Amino acid sequence: MHAPKKSALLIIDMQVALYEGPDKPWQAELLLTRINQLIARARASETPIFAARFAGPEGSPVAPGSTGWSLHPRLAVDPARDRLFDKNRPSCFAGTRLEDWLRDASIGELVVVGMKTQYCVDSTCRAAAELGYRVVLVEDAHSCMDTPALDALAIIRHHNLTLSGPFARLVKAAEVSF
Repeated sequence: MHAPKKSALLIIDMQVALYEGPDKPWQAELLLTRINQLIARARASETPIFAARFAGPEGSPVAPGSTGWSLHPRLAVDPARDRLFDKNRPSCFAGTRLEDWLRDASIGELVVVGMKTQYCVDSTCRAAAELGYRVVLVEDAHSCMDTPALDALAIIRHHNLTLSGPFARLVKAAEVSF
């Protein structure tokens, strides 16, 4: 089991191409505002901040080095203080050093926010729980876009319900404390 006290904020795929693309995330401005508030609270308590970027194939909107691959410019992540890393799978753990960095920092709890709910947020919450981390899913600080089958709000509500309990504890952004 991981250390009982220390937590970290994990921000998933808040990238230009996903945030500013042709299909906007549900409540995009509110999402960015809430994540930035969480970043400020994490900083005030000296809680480590990790930010994942999805690195897509060459020519994709999120190809490494492209404008779309960059974290959103209004996201308050500081590359000099925070750990930015790339991934090319939905889970932030698959093929990355995230678990090593968390272990080295004695992190036992992950506060998860970002995009997209049904892919990377879901996969990361499940993987983190299986690895023994306590996962706090910020129920109003993850988002996605409408799909042909379901609108974004239905996807978010479904994943909050599905992940709550076996994989994560749901907390509203305003109630998160580090």
